[in-house]
Amino acid sequence: MLKVAIAGGSGYTGGELLRLLLQHPHVKVTLVTAERSAGKAVTELFPGLRKIADHLTFEPMDFKKAVNRADLFFLCLPHKTSQEIVFNLHKAGKKVIDLSADYRLKEPSVYEEWYNTPHFYPALLKKSVYGLPELYRKEIKKAKIVANPGCYPVSAILGLAPLLSQKAEVIDTDSIIIDSKSGVSGAGRNPSQPFMFCEANESVRAYAITTHRHTPEIEQELSSAAKKKIQITFTPHLMPMDRGILSTIYVKLKKDSRFKIQDSRLHKIYQKFYAKEPFVRVLKEGEYPNTKAVKGTNFCDIAVFPNTRKNSLIIVTAIDNLLKGAAGAAVHNMNIMYGFDETEGLKPFAPFP
Repeated sequence: MLKVAIAGGSGYTGGELLRLLLQHPHVKVTLVTAERSAGKAVTELFPGLRKIADHLTFEPMDFKKAVNRADLFFLCLPHKTSQEIVFNLHKAGKKVIDLSADYRLKEPSVYEEWYNTPHFYPALLKKSVYGLPELYRKEIKKAKIVANPGCYPVSAILGLAPLLSQKAEVIDTDSIIIDSKSGVSGAGRNPSQPFMFCEANESVRAYAITTHRHTPEIEQELSSAAKKKIQITFTPHLMPMDRGILSTIYVKLKKDSRFKIQDSRLHKIYQKFYAKEPFVRVLKEGEYPNTKAVKGTNFCDIAVFPNTRKNSLIIVTAIDNLLKGAAGAAVHNMNIMYGFDETEGLKPFAPFP
């Protein structure tokens, strides 16, 4: 049995990790930390885990004691907090899956610009692997530090990657517009006025226009796929629902592209690119992704729509922000790192209604 610990396990992502890992046949959860909830039973914060988590209590993070209690550490800590803990765990020979942004961006200067703090361990940035299996499976398998992607980036990158990986460029990379809508759980569990029921219910609003911290992460990975610098227009929106992200992505075809907008091969690019991926579902032409169809699952649903009038494509993706966008992706990464079946612990399909 693989011994795992969850640091910062009292939030929504921590709760989903617990739910998945406690039912994983090859894993034993040996430690769950939460500073403000230390001493409380895990089931006090997550009553839905009664019977499977009755033996667990939240503990404060004591590194000297914690380091010997697990082989793999999941860090669900705030940005800026994970930096030192990852460094110390790596130094102690432990593997880490970090769900913060602290090891996602490869350039320390970019991290400092967007997160308003220096990165104190730039050498480790080079050793960390971006934890998107559809693009970095081989690297994840050998990794000791995996930087779990942000939720918005997962929905955007998976929607665009097949078009950027072509030997002959298909799209005008200066034209990318990403419009994303997320459930309230994406903001975390700490109380905050904009996310209170009376504030968020029956309301849709854009936020962090041109300033959202996931922007450089999306640009980094799209640039890597295209092997050229890409800048995007990204606008997130808050939706009055618990969970889920729907991203609508607009791109123009290159004028000299070997593909035509009405060419069915554009759809087949996606089918071929994701043919062997267990958690990406390319929908039939004319079908629409929706968040209910992926809620509670690790799937990303993708559909491609040609706009012949504008010689452009509209790509729509749907994920559960707490699973494919966080905890589910982390478990998928763990499965790859340790040679487990990639779908282990991640097999549920969405309930309906």
